[in-house]
Amino acid sequence: MSTASKLKGLYQPSFEKDSCGFGLIANIDDKPSHWLVKTSIEALARLTHRGAVAADGKSGDGCGLLLKKPDSFLRAKAEELGFHCARRYAVGLVFVSPHEGETEVSKGIIEQCIRDQGLDFVGWREVPTDPSACGEEALKSLPGIYHVYVNADDQQTRAEFNRSLYLARRAAGKQHEALENSRINDCYYISSMSCDVLSYKGLVMPAYLPVFYPDLGDPLMESAICVFHQRFSTNTWPQWKLAQPFRYLAHNGEINTIQGNRNWANARAYKFKSDLLPDIEAIQPLVNMSGSDSSSLDNMLDFLLTGGMDIFRAMRLLIPPAWQNVDNMEPALHAFYEYSSMHMEPWDGPAGIVLTEGRHACCVMDRNGLRPARWVMTKDRHITLGSEIGIWDYAPEDVIAKGRLKPGEMIAIDTKTSKLLLSDDIDQQLQNRHPYDIWMRDRLQHLSANPANSPFSALAMTKETLERLEKQFQISYEERDQILRVLAEDSQEATGSMGDDTPLPVLSTHQRSLFDSFRQQFAQVTNPPIDPLREKIVMSLETCFGREHNLFNEAAEHADRLIVTSPILSEQKFVDLMSWHDRGYAHEVIPLGYDPAKKSLQQAIIDIQDQAEKASRRGMVIVVLSDKNIPQQQLLVHAALATGAVHHRLCHSGGRCDTNIVVETGYARDSHHMAVLLGFGATAIYPYMAYASIVGMTRSGQLHDLECPDTGSNYRRGINKGLYEIISKMGISTISSYRGAQ
Repeated sequence: MSTASKLKGLYQPSFEKDSCGFGLIANIDDKPSHWLVKTSIEALARLTHRGAVAADGKSGDGCGLLLKKPDSFLRAKAEELGFHCARRYAVGLVFVSPHEGETEVSKGIIEQCIRDQGLDFVGWREVPTDPSACGEEALKSLPGIYHVYVNADDQQTRAEFNRSLYLARRAAGKQHEALENSRINDCYYISSMSCDVLSYKGLVMPAYLPVFYPDLGDPLMESAICVFHQRFSTNTWPQWKLAQPFRYLAHNGEINTIQGNRNWANARAYKFKSDLLPDIEAIQPLVNMSGSDSSSLDNMLDFLLTGGMDIFRAMRLLIPPAWQNVDNMEPALHAFYEYSSMHMEPWDGPAGIVLTEGRHACCVMDRNGLRPARWVMTKDRHITLGSEIGIWDYAPEDVIAKGRLKPGEMIAIDTKTSKLLLSDDIDQQLQNRHPYDIWMRDRLQHLSANPANSPFSALAMTKETLERLEKQFQISYEERDQILRVLAEDSQEATGSMGDDTPLPVLSTHQRSLFDSFRQQFAQVTNPPIDPLREKIVMSLETCFGREHNLFNEAAEHADRLIVTSPILSEQKFVDLMSWHDRGYAHEVIPLGYDPAKKSLQQAIIDIQDQAEKASRRGMVIVVLSDKNIPQQQLLVHAALATGAVHHRLCHSGGRCDTNIVVETGYARDSHHMAVLLGFGATAIYPYMAYASIVGMTRSGQLHDLECPDTGSNYRRGINKGLYEIISKMGISTISSYRGAQ
């Protein structure tokens, strides 16, 4: 799994997005058949319009199938080759370089990694392929394709066997990276290696998939579950390894929060502990840091399932429905999502996902319902689900049940119990796992905002002090009059022209704020922005303070947390947060001033990082980065520089999930400033100079019709609206998914 990308020309791996067609067919009684495989291929062919096609008429964006292991077919092929398949065995589909000598290098690495896990390497089967099914573009990057057979130890359970296969696959990936041979690494990919599922995929058109893989036309190729996918690669060049389904899932949509999700997944690696995965350090990074967003999501699901988590909880951690503002949700279910929210932020964006781990065939919809999915159940006990209706010609009179997935819903077919689990059934299972409602009632705390503890008017400064600090923090008359005053009066951001002809800071003749060097991103391609007014029910700025805990271990003490409705703290809530120092939320204030005669800016930032890391190691739950009350002879480290530096240091040292970053700053005044700090990792922000300027304007009569407490609450309400607008333009619903996404 590569952590670095070799850039070619203008290509950026972050451009990898998908807008695809997907579906699944499953027999609810777990009866495998070739009919199911054949029908799935025909259904996939009806999704051809969901992908692009090259000028050669044969090279597509990629399509594929993920099958519950076709046992009879694989055992028959093993017998032909003289292989012995144990009671529990696995077969992987592997892409390797087709060039002489390089094929053997990849094979040798995989064989050794399998043996290193104590598994019995059985042998290789060259998968029959027909290159005539490929177009000219696909042939240029056609890899060698092999099946690898692996037997389990007699004493291994299914979970232990899959764990060993996972570790072998990860080790093989790391050894390939160490080769630094781009031609080998460009081809190498283990498409699947599990004792439960097997994939067939490639850069061919759906109609040509059974031509390219003759295995799929073999009558012995029988399965009870088949997930299929037609990729539409937006803005990027198709690759064999990026065809879907991946190892467990197929995804239609875009993960708008992908950079933050990747950063947090690897930052949390230090918190994860599982009996099945005792050495997390050996498999880091947990997700790939570049390339397809769908593949990173699959990496995370792969890790959670291998660590022993069930598929329902794993998917509800990754893609939860909207729950914060849903009044009619059962309290027990609301408590489950609230309990889970602190330990995993949503992988947010338009998403329709089909997946299987061999027992369940599932589909999950994002909280906005932006990727449709419909299902039907027929008399022959087959359930078909797809991104559109009519993917195979069942008779209308054979339909005994049908429906569609609504926003945030999940559906599953349990082939072990022969049950169709609707979203309510899955919710019942999840909320009844533990007494989440009791845990949250007893341990969740809210920050109070009692003005008697710290009245807003207490922020008043002398006129001389206020003018000096406003000059220091570059608060101009225009900013006070056109931004702060409007926010304090109307709870709205000022209305301005849509165009922006302000010169870039690097070209400006004026000293510009560091925040001006950043630009907000927008949702692109097939990805609509969210309307933060009409779709407010799916959005949330809720912020948690406290230590994160191990996802694989659910316990009452893991519900401990302080909750605030917005990351923008009032004076009262900031004071209340500091008062929790002796109640499990110890804090340390790190000043952002430095003496330029003694150290450089770079050294000052490193010193701040060192202080934050030491504080985290001493058990400080909250680190306050403060530029308040800095001696006049010192210079300030900009809050954005300090926040990003501390966030990354704590991520790399393993302390970020134990320590929250609160920024007490005079630099941040408008919603763009706040968004930059949040994007670079701030947990919460206390903008004391914005409040001081508003109090100053109230005292001077510029805000003559309002009382001090009202101006403060109006200001925060306006900033919150601005944050909603910023994250909604990216198609992001929650501030927790935006935090740390850069």
